[in-house]
Amino acid sequence: MLRILLTIVLPLALWVWAFIDCLTTPEDEVKHLPKVVWVLIVLLFPPLGPIAWLIAGKQRGFLRTAAADGFPGHPAADGAAGRPGGPAARGGRPTAPDDDPEFLASLKKSDNDHEDMLKQWEADLRRRERELRDRDEPGEGHRS
Repeated sequence: MLRILLTIVLPLALWVWAFIDCLTTPEDEVKHLPKVVWVLIVLLFPPLGPIAWLIAGKQRGFLRTAAADGFPGHPAADGAAGRPGGPAARGGRPTAPDDDPEFLASLKKSDNDHEDMLKQWEADLRRRERELRDRDEPGEGHRS
């Protein structure tokens, strides 16, 4: 039983896993060869292809987050991540929302918008109540 497991089941599982991993890996994470070549290597050389894919075919771990400047572990400083106070300020680490001035300003703006809307609703409600009170005077048969 152990012989079957080591000679058939584990290599087959490794081959299937490496093939699926190779197919689902984005092109920018594939190293050394084009993705199509890696798929062919994994498919055509079952014992060695999957092992080669695991060792040399894909960027793994913190190497995947390497920046454009070549330092592993630091995300690339482009777009919104590169601006001061943005999500990746202070050495590539994301900024907490309560430390981000833009996020806090958006909350304050949102709060002001909601307060304005609430004031409008209250004024509308008072106006409607006044209209109903004026329309339903006690002299018209209704009691207050």
